[in-house]
Amino acid sequence: MSSDDAIIMSYLAEKVHVHRWPQDSPLWDPITVSKLDQSINKNPGKKQIVVRGSALSVEDFTFHSLCKIGVSVPFFKEECTMILEAQFCDLYAHIHITTRSENYIDIFNKLTIWKKSLISENP
Repeated sequence: MSSDDAIIMSYLAEKVHVHRWPQDSPLWDPITVSKLDQSINKNPGKKQIVVRGSALSVEDFTFHSLCKIGVSVPFFKEECTMILEAQFCDLYAHIHITTRSENYIDIFNKLTIWKKSLISENP
């Protein structure tokens, strides 16, 4: 296992949505859409988020080539939200992840440090 494979953090998210982005990118095949909907988009349960180096996993999907990562704690809400662009396989995606965990501030802090480390590696 390389250092890039080491788990930086792992947490549960109550709300995750993955969709094709940008809109002029190749269409996703129906099997992929069905798997995403079943596992993530239309699954009401909590989803496992795992951050490993420069990759992010949501349930059984691993995303790479991460960019335009935004992490925030919205006003008047006790939650942390991350939005980013990424690839999985040869497909392009936009991912929205929200956690309402009691330790959402700790998650926010760790995600912010992770994001800064990615930016410093890829200026």
